[in-house]
Amino acid sequence: MTVRSWPRNDFIALPVSYLRYIGDWHHLFGAAETRYAQAMDLLRHKKSAAGRGFLDDQFLIAMPGMKDDRFARSVIYICAHSDEGAMGLIINQTQQMLFPDLLVQLGIMNEQEAIRLPAHTRDFVVRNGGPVDRSRGFVLHSGDYRVESSLNVSDDVCLTATVDILRAISTGRGPRHALMALGYSGWGAGQLETEIAENGWLTCPATPELLFDTDIERKYGRILASIGIDLAHLSAAAGHA
Repeated sequence: MTVRSWPRNDFIALPVSYLRYIGDWHHLFGAAETRYAQAMDLLRHKKSAAGRGFLDDQFLIAMPGMKDDRFARSVIYICAHSDEGAMGLIINQTQQMLFPDLLVQLGIMNEQEAIRLPAHTRDFVVRNGGPVDRSRGFVLHSGDYRVESSLNVSDDVCLTATVDILRAISTGRGPRHALMALGYSGWGAGQLETEIAENGWLTCPATPELLFDTDIERKYGRILASIGIDLAHLSAAAGHA
């Protein structure tokens, strides 16, 4: 896959001076830039039938035997999958950073403007999308909002990684449904398939209702219940819903 160099000025990227707040701040430069470009290329490649993988628009549900503590009891929405790799966002882990603080750090508004945000905007949760490049921001959202940089993830879901959408959300002009994450989860060619074969993940089709609902704490159990699996009886056995 040819990796393009995408302009960074419009992308959601926290300034270096603030990255220690979220940890892993050193991922902003170097190899992380290449990984980010690869992830965005996976999404853009979805426009062709050949670019779509069988895990696109699926939930990955961590099995009890998950060896990586960063993904324990996690649910990941797969945004792009192909024979070249996969990219997704954890949707049931939250960041300490508050949305108004994020807007201030990105220069979208000042502190006084942030204080005056309506309650539903102040309470917009910033999630931990994964361990890769946690300085980068991504917004998954319903298709009623689109800008030039928005990418189709499925028939019902888009992804926008530029600050346009944060400005729109902050002024009440954003999508009807949205979730924001800092960082993402990425896999190289064949890596995710191997993890699934080793019983690391259960997979099932995603729905917008479960993707965008705000009951983050119970999302893991509720998604399992939606496919008929009782959390109390879940074992490390492999399976696909």
